Amino acid sequence: MIKEKDLPGFQEKQLLVASIDIGTNSTHLLVAEINLELKTFSIKFTDKSTTRLGERDEDGNLTEESIQRALITLKRFKEYCKSNEVNQIVTAATSAVREAPNGQDFIRRVLDETDIKIELISGSEEARLIYLGVLSGMAFEDKLYVIIDIGGGSTELILADNKDAIALTSSRVGAVRLKNDFLNKGTISFERLKFLTTFIQGSLEPSVRKIKSRSKGDKPLSMIATSGTATSLGNLIVDDLGQSKQKMHGYKFKSENLQNVLGKLIQMSVSEIKKIPSLSERRAEIIIPGALILNTTMEMLNFNELTISERSLREGLVVDWMLRKGIIKNELNIQSNIRKTTIVHQASKFRVDKIRAEKVIDIAFQIYDQTENIFHSGNDPKAKELLWAAANLYNCGKYVNISSYHKHSWYLIKNCDLLGYSEAETNVIAAIARYHRKNLPKKRHESWQNIISKEDKKLVLEMSLILRLAASLDQRSDKVLSSVQIKLQQNIIIFELIPLNRKHDLLLEKWNLGLCRNVIKELNNLDLKVI
Repeated sequence: MIKEKDLPGFQEKQLLVASIDIGTNSTHLLVAEINLELKTFSIKFTDKSTTRLGERDEDGNLTEESIQRALITLKRFKEYCKSNEVNQIVTAATSAVREAPNGQDFIRRVLDETDIKIELISGSEEARLIYLGVLSGMAFEDKLYVIIDIGGGSTELILADNKDAIALTSSRVGAVRLKNDFLNKGTISFERLKFLTTFIQGSLEPSVRKIKSRSKGDKPLSMIATSGTATSLGNLIVDDLGQSKQKMHGYKFKSENLQNVLGKLIQMSVSEIKKIPSLSERRAEIIIPGALILNTTMEMLNFNELTISERSLREGLVVDWMLRKGIIKNELNIQSNIRKTTIVHQASKFRVDKIRAEKVIDIAFQIYDQTENIFHSGNDPKAKELLWAAANLYNCGKYVNISSYHKHSWYLIKNCDLLGYSEAETNVIAAIARYHRKNLPKKRHESWQNIISKEDKKLVLEMSLILRLAASLDQRSDKVLSSVQIKLQQNIIIFELIPLNRKHDLLLEKWNLGLCRNVIKELNNLDLKVI
């Protein structure tokens, strides 16, 4: 666990952490004040801009106009954070960037022009973060909850309780996507309405089926809705019922309230909807498809009431940061161990030999600890954790084929859901596994092109070398190696292999370790001596 003294510049009892959510319709900023003593946070500032990254060209790419809108917004957010002495910025991009062919180019431009590093998260990871955000602002009772977040490009459905997320799902159906694909500016005909409902049902069916299959039991079910669509519909329902204006967080409404509002919206043109005071112009354009998704979901899951949560992904990013830093350790114990759990799960799925993996991890950590300022600087706090993840999974490619298994490992790791890890971190783990044997990275390698920042490329080179050395010493099913002693004499790095007992000559291990000589020379300009 990271302690307060280990957080540079965070010695005060309070610190500011900003989260930026780059969505399909809007880009949001949230600044949270974290109380290190109470292990809680409060929201100090929020802002958003309609960047419309969901607008694509004919090839599905983010348009230059939308990229410019996002860059202007992110520069403004960065300046606000700088001027208000925010200690940390965490940023996530969701479906619009995730699905665009030029999404990685956009991330690179943002990094170059704003120095903001975007974490591109999967649909499942987005769902997990939404759960954390909702959990941070709402007291869960002893029952199951279905959480729905209707975004511009995707809809997340989560089954959870107060201890863990039981099912995390993401469907490629969202308010902006539906509007762009199927709706024009006129009113909606009965035939079009029927088609849209059927389309939404088909899109949500896998998620709904998963939720239903895992919600069987004695615990009652409740529904929570979060997102701009939910809060906008809540405000419209308040107006329709003639109720006084109220805060949406915790507000409950029934399915019949939603259907009444939806029925009135369908009969209106977009220009008429835009005149509704409680809706922004951009929200007015997508409120009908958003309402259709929510209404269809409630019908499919047999809910007649839901509760609105104003906390979601942005707050989830803050909670996740607190978990990673060890600031929160008890309330969400399962979630704080999500990285370890997901790695162990994937290793089991691909039938990785657990005992041999543990041997490699032990040796890799010995090498890591003894080679600070030789193979690595020791300045990156996540380096050892990512090395651990890669050491657990580097052999998983053998599940596909023993030949060139390191390449298969890269593909499997890159394309599996590593909950708790961003896409950038997943790419680093996959690349460490990819380059633990055979050739060093080349510019033409897709696995190398996916590593965006210079810091991550350096990390891959350093950790893959350590994994290469540790894996080279794993040549037998039995444990024969007790420890590794490393010392540097001028330009020679000396590895002394200590056997578990005198019967083990370790000739095989010494020979295999010697095969790493050329790589050490190329990366560190050091000669290797094995004794």
